[in-house]
Amino acid sequence: MLRRARFADDMWYPSSPERLRGDVEGYIAGGGGAAPALGLISPHAGYFYSGPVAGKGYAAVEVTPTVIVLAPPHRRAGAAVSVWSGGPWRTPLGEVGIDKELRAVVLDRCDAAALDDTAHSDEHSLELQLPFLQVRRADVRIVPVAVATRDVTVLKSLGDACAEAARSAPGGSALIVASSDMNHFESESVTKRKDGLALERACELDPEGMLEVVERESISMCGAAPAAAMLYAARELGASEAEVVAHGSSADASGDTTRVVGYAAVVVRPPS
Repeated sequence: MLRRARFADDMWYPSSPERLRGDVEGYIAGGGGAAPALGLISPHAGYFYSGPVAGKGYAAVEVTPTVIVLAPPHRRAGAAVSVWSGGPWRTPLGEVGIDKELRAVVLDRCDAAALDDTAHSDEHSLELQLPFLQVRRADVRIVPVAVATRDVTVLKSLGDACAEAARSAPGGSALIVASSDMNHFESESVTKRKDGLALERACELDPEGMLEVVERESISMCGAAPAAAMLYAARELGASEAEVVAHGSSADASGDTTRVVGYAAVVVRPPS
């Protein structure tokens, strides 16, 4: 089963292959040089708003042959951990294949993971990562996972499963991307403060602390669960450090600072 592009409608990201490639290349060109990475937190809003931040994140990482993409469901929730059961995902830039071997590892090692396409059928958060991956690596394959729980036991299990899948990948590594925007629909000053609290814990490689501060401070970070699972995986893989390579908000594009959405790109590095 082919998963067709659902959000290439020029509101989320361009439907024209030429324009899409040019936009994404421009966003990536705004970042620095690439280096090996275990994980990445990347935003998923319309590219007009979040593209520059996402581009800086993708510029900073080497994209491995297979990428495990963890994303939150906004519209429909299936299993606690829903793994795409079908075939390639299509964007205007072409098809992205599925790594069936690594998918099997995730399913085998995480008891909560199930083949379930419900959360993927009409969801933008994973799809919007794909053109960035395609531009960085034309032959990239993915393991698409929707994460619909904040149960730390499940997220730790998923992280451990992703770490095992990464170890079994060709070359012994697979980038793990967590799709997440940051705080939603408060002023820019409030959003920057709240984002900073969550990002501080993420950069300390502290998934429990990040989830705790998100809950305590009412930070509407939609991909907190995928981000936590990625951090668990990175920690299991011996991550040495994490850094915020870009942080902004919708106000950077709209000029409206009264009601913004925050965006951040966080890169987790392997042992030095």
